[in-house]
Amino acid sequence: MAATHFTKAIVRIPGSNFAEGLTTAELGAPNYELAFQQHARYCDALRECGLQVTVLPADLRYPDSTFVEDAAVLTAEAAILTRPGAASRAGEVEAIAAEIRGGGFPSVLSINEPGTLDGGDICEVGRHFFLGLSLRSNEEGVQQLGMFLEALGYTASVVDIREMQSILHLKSGIAYIGENTLVVWEEMADLPQFQGYELIRVSPDEHYGANCVRVNDCVLVAEGFPKLTAELECRAFKPLLLEMSEFEKMDGGLSCLSLRF
Repeated sequence: MAATHFTKAIVRIPGSNFAEGLTTAELGAPNYELAFQQHARYCDALRECGLQVTVLPADLRYPDSTFVEDAAVLTAEAAILTRPGAASRAGEVEAIAAEIRGGGFPSVLSINEPGTLDGGDICEVGRHFFLGLSLRSNEEGVQQLGMFLEALGYTASVVDIREMQSILHLKSGIAYIGENTLVVWEEMADLPQFQGYELIRVSPDEHYGANCVRVNDCVLVAEGFPKLTAELECRAFKPLLLEMSEFEKMDGGLSCLSLRF
């Protein structure tokens, strides 16, 4: 399955206790009603891009569970259930596993203990994957996923972000938007893993915008990052701007809010 062409998505409505989730951002507490509205608009945007969207109800057991991308890595050949690195998120995978198993994937695999893996650390680039080694995804989890991907016919390379205090997940800092193009934080752009790609470099004042998502003909982009938006337009991409202020407060971005396949 091409990284930029999707027909379906799974999302989960943020719960009323959304503000109790994990965050390293210092932007204040999110406004739940506004987060709910922003999430609904996000779902509408996925539909506008041609996706059939399965909307799961809020799960108050897990305040972070609206960030469904962390629960699985999806390919055409298999769905790989993850094992989140934060203890408070441990039950989120089982809570969504039935939907993933019902998604029509030829097989369903799982990351096992002692491996930890968050889907937000995994960036698909065609038949290649960048695997983020982070404070949430450990060496064992990344190694397990790499072995699964190799068996499925993919290649992979590891990007170690453990020393970067300003980044939670790999996909906070990079996004693949098709056409051999990566959106990437300026301070990561010279990493050898990213050589050979066309790069759109994101300056520190627009860091949050780097977590954008190519969905069929559009690139979903957080509103408020004019330099990035202009660069996308200059390169003939079609940005679709979405207000994400309340999710930014909780270390969440556009990719985090859906499992796309």
